[in-house]
Amino acid sequence: MKPSSTPTGAFLRYTDAVYVTPQRRVSPLARAFPSLSFYRRFMAIVFRSSAEARRGLYGDAEWCRSSRDVLETLESVGVRFEITGIEHLERLKSPCVVIANHMSVLETNVLPVVIQPIKPVTFVVKQSLLDYPVFKHVMRSRDPIAVTRDNPREDFKAVIEGGTERLARGISIIVFPQTTRTRQFDASQFNSIGVKLALRANAPVVPLALLTDAWGNGRWIKDFGKIDPARTVHFAFGEPMEIQGRGAEDHQKIVRFIEERLSQWGLPGPG
Repeated sequence: MKPSSTPTGAFLRYTDAVYVTPQRRVSPLARAFPSLSFYRRFMAIVFRSSAEARRGLYGDAEWCRSSRDVLETLESVGVRFEITGIEHLERLKSPCVVIANHMSVLETNVLPVVIQPIKPVTFVVKQSLLDYPVFKHVMRSRDPIAVTRDNPREDFKAVIEGGTERLARGISIIVFPQTTRTRQFDASQFNSIGVKLALRANAPVVPLALLTDAWGNGRWIKDFGKIDPARTVHFAFGEPMEIQGRGAEDHQKIVRFIEERLSQWGLPGPG
């Protein structure tokens, strides 16, 4: 499907390039049972989107709409969002590689409404997401780059070749270089595949620090963890970076950006 451009702010309302959840009333039921209230509505969004995708009716605008619906459903149970640095994406005229830490399933559901209205985008995802019941139809419609996490050599080839091809078509790539989703950011587990892709494709990197533990990882089913409205969701985009040399110093800059933002948000480092 040919990517389309949606005017910035058509789905979220920013003030001075910052989005903050507006004041809203939370129902007594949602306040008492936020997880139950959220998942009941979330599954309706997923089934609706999957049905549209199966019929070939799930394009860029529909993706943004369903992503916005997830964000607003989280807000309806009391979760507060703060998104900063969006001006860095707005000013960037070329496609880019967005490199972020990975904390929960929240970011894969909400980032589309943040980035797609500014520039066409897709994800590097695990192959298992393309085989996930119901949700697979949505994910496949987005032309993602799939990796298995079983064969590092083949995964590297898939990201470099698939990412370079999509960037050449004007599609930005979101990369989560961590091997697993975790609340604790461990720089030793944060690989440089995103920097290597940007270097190969001659594309800028936009670092993204995120704090999304308001949607916890579940004990039995990882995607269905506790919803905790007491925890604010943060997305902070950094200034675009042109990769220099072999990219080692730039990779460390991205790591420091994420560590500094997490520290500002009150999340201590490892150790």
